[in-house]
Amino acid sequence: MKKSLPPLTWFRAYEAAARHLSFTAAGEEIGLTQSAVSQQVKALETRLCVTLFIRHARGLSLTDDGRKLLPQVGSALGILSIAADAFDTGSAANLLTIASSISVAQWVISPKLAEFTKRYPHIRIRFLSAIWPDDFNAARANVEIRFGSEKQVGKNADLLTPNRLIAVKAPELVGDICTLPLIEAVGTSNGWKDWSTQIEDVPEPQLFADSYGMALHLATQGNGVALVSELLIKDAVQMGAIKRAHPAAISANEGYYLSVDERNEQALQFKKWLLGLLA
Repeated sequence: MKKSLPPLTWFRAYEAAARHLSFTAAGEEIGLTQSAVSQQVKALETRLCVTLFIRHARGLSLTDDGRKLLPQVGSALGILSIAADAFDTGSAANLLTIASSISVAQWVISPKLAEFTKRYPHIRIRFLSAIWPDDFNAARANVEIRFGSEKQVGKNADLLTPNRLIAVKAPELVGDICTLPLIEAVGTSNGWKDWSTQIEDVPEPQLFADSYGMALHLATQGNGVALVSELLIKDAVQMGAIKRAHPAAISANEGYYLSVDERNEQALQFKKWLLGLLA
């Protein structure tokens, strides 16, 4: 059976010691004591069954095996560093993390985001797309915008309004809700069936999407009439990407809820801006 790899910390200790030829200097670089570096290097030597360093009274020198291993370990650590850098957003200072329903991020926040960044140029923003509860639990965000019922989203959350369901279609699409394909957002407790009960009878939906945002996107591309949250359509209407397909509206059982870390000044500023934008 193939042996497992030695711990990464052993390789880090060895690589730093090999560059500095000093356990003390290596420890200062990687945040360990001289003794800890020495012990980790010794463990690596034992694991590999070779001697990597010759210990002198005033320093170290590499053995042939030590020189042979160094380029490979250095290259591997370099690759890992580059991989980690790709996810590094820099200092956490003034970094606002927003975990948001993709629909709100795309159709509400994005069209007006330049206004916020111009007003608060010192705030850096990291967006996390989130749909399911587990996405939000893992996000550790300063701002959360969840979709669901009031009971599902929890306490201390503000319902974003308007929150009715309206029928929309692409401006160039000819026809009405009784003749055009209907687009249904699944995962919600009301939709075209409720429209038939409350407004007028319509055919069964033909296209299905997993969110109001996707349903709205399908409608803008001329695929039919979507029944979506009124919250999402303001900018799409102003840009001419969509228009109402019927003057009526029905109430929505679920909606988009905003909650923020009240201890975070940037989060409070974003909340004030977003609520003002919607008002």
